[in-house]
Amino acid sequence: MNRWIPLLLHFLCYPGIAQDALVDMASLSDEFAYEIRYATPDNFIGETLYDCAKCLLRPEVAKALNEANMYFCELGYKIKLYDCYRPLDVQKKMWAKVPRPTYVANPYGKGSIHNKGAAVDITLVTLEGCYVEMGSDYDYFGREAHIDNYNFSEEILANRKMLIEGMRKHGFQTVRTEWWHYSFRKNRSYPTQNDPLPCD
Repeated sequence: MNRWIPLLLHFLCYPGIAQDALVDMASLSDEFAYEIRYATPDNFIGETLYDCAKCLLRPEVAKALNEANMYFCELGYKIKLYDCYRPLDVQKKMWAKVPRPTYVANPYGKGSIHNKGAAVDITLVTLEGCYVEMGSDYDYFGREAHIDNYNFSEEILANRKMLIEGMRKHGFQTVRTEWWHYSFRKNRSYPTQNDPLPCD
C-alpha cells in the first residue's frame, strides 16, 4: 500500500489537470495493452479527438483497475485499454454525432462516467498481445455489443463472462449495451471534468 503514496503525491501536481488529480496508468504498470481509439481517426466519429494516447483515471479507480489486471494476468490475459478519462468537450462532439443515450451519454445531462475519470472501455488480450474474440468490435452500436445477447459461440460467451466476472470482482459495473464499458461503482461524488489530456 505504501508504494501508492509517492505516486499519488506526484499526480496531485500532474500538469494539465486542475484540482481533481488523475493518474496515468502507464506510470503504474507496463502490463496493460493500449489502443486508445479516440487518439486516432479510427473511431465512430471518424476524426482524432485526443491529442495523445493516454489513459488517465482517478487514483481509487486506477488502483482497482491495476488489481483487476493482475487478476487477469494470473489467468493468462491482460487488459487492453480503449478509453479512460474523456473531457466533456469530447463528449459533446460524440453526442452531436450520435445523440442516442443508449450508446452515448448526454453531455448536457449527467454526462458520462468517463468525464469523471471513473470509467474504462476495455477488452482482453493474451499475455502475448493476441486478440481475444468478444463478438463485436469496440464502439459497435448494435445488438451484437449487448451483454445480454447470448447468440454467440461458447468461446465468445466464455470470454465475455471472464471479463465481466473479473471486473465485477474489483468494483466495476457493466452497462447492458456495451460489453467493453466498465464504470467504477463509487463514482457519484466525482465531479465532471473538462481538462484536456496532458500531452507532452
